[in-house]
Amino acid sequence: MRKVFILALVFIVSLSCCACADEVKIGSCIYTFNDAFMLRFRNAMADESPKLGAELTLADSKNDQTTQDAQVDEFIAAGVKALIINPVNRMDVQTMVDKARAADIPIVFINREPMPEVLASYHKAYYVGAKPEESGTQSGQLIADYFHEHPEADKNHDGKIQFVMLRGENGHQDMIARSRYSVLALKNAGYEPVEIAGAIANWEKLQAMNIMNAFIMSIGAENIEAVLANNDEMALGAVEALKANDYNKGNPEMYIPVVGVDANASALDAMNAGEMLGTVLNDADNQGIAAVRLAEAVASGRDIGTIGYEVTDGKYVWIPYQKITKGE
Repeated sequence: MRKVFILALVFIVSLSCCACADEVKIGSCIYTFNDAFMLRFRNAMADESPKLGAELTLADSKNDQTTQDAQVDEFIAAGVKALIINPVNRMDVQTMVDKARAADIPIVFINREPMPEVLASYHKAYYVGAKPEESGTQSGQLIADYFHEHPEADKNHDGKIQFVMLRGENGHQDMIARSRYSVLALKNAGYEPVEIAGAIANWEKLQAMNIMNAFIMSIGAENIEAVLANNDEMALGAVEALKANDYNKGNPEMYIPVVGVDANASALDAMNAGEMLGTVLNDADNQGIAAVRLAEAVASGRDIGTIGYEVTDGKYVWIPYQKITKGE
């Protein structure tokens, strides 16, 4: 009986070792850990990985491309079976793709979309994200809806919307599309948008707050009818600047609608407090889950049609945006 037990124990240990050997190891580089949206993305990937029997290692690239390139080399040398990359510079990823191809491992880009020809250069290169033009359109629609419901928001009664634009990182596809399509949505709603001030704030709350304070001092809060921010952190910075000047603190006569993108917790709190008009959900949870599932499936040799998300053109997983207003 003791002999049988020992043999059974050896068999169980052997199975356990096999399971460990078969575990898919994934290396993921995040452009910076100091980003509220990418924190949600990281958490979603970390939660999903063990459900798939995958081991995920996350690295902070500290917003430095040289650091990220070295991290990719280290992951490949360590024998990872897949890479998930949130690039520091989306225009400088061909080398990483070439390294993944040489190692014959999949590489899934997230949040910052490489150029189509880069993805096309390797059959195991993919992108998981959201179409930024959708978020821009929905941001503009939030402002248009507010003006439709509140004609008094047109302070000077000129039929135009005098707005401030707070833009993200220069050259980022989300910055470009969100800025363009939000204005286009206002036009399509029948309004004439007029940008009276705008600046790059690099997705950061503090930068946006300082910029918004400068705008208020130079052009006057009374002349600003709306604020369009490319993300929630910058929208929250604008809100702080407005509150410091006694706007958006509960007096309906001293309110300027501010919209952002991401639907992070702080933005939702600001919306429920009446300080911020709305935001657009950038679904980090589903993007993170899709990225890990895609990387694990390809690394395991499974059909990508099994991951639970549509893969467009064999390369792209697109997660839709959603408008969010107070109470939603």
